[in-house]
Amino acid sequence: MTRPLLTVALLLALGGPASADCFADYKAKQDDPLRLHYGVAQVSDSACANGKAEAEAELSPRLAAGGWTLLNVLSVFGPEGLGERKASAGDYFLRY
Repeated sequence: MTRPLLTVALLLALGGPASADCFADYKAKQDDPLRLHYGVAQVSDSACANGKAEAEAELSPRLAAGGWTLLNVLSVFGPEGLGERKASAGDYFLRY
């Protein structure tokens, strides 16, 4: 009896929806004095499916809470694009 229960539990665990990681690279600013930064942030999977506008809607309040104004989202991408952007984002890599 235990074996069939384990089999069912395993199938349920493996059969759930897969979650893909989604990220956006963006530019933001602060005023007085003017400061700019380029960053990379994780966004919801639906932002990858629906594009930059949804990523902007997610990132804008996060950045505002840190005193930054979102200028624009450059792109949304999967985990394969992280490595090439890490050095450019510096301290703002996955910060927001």
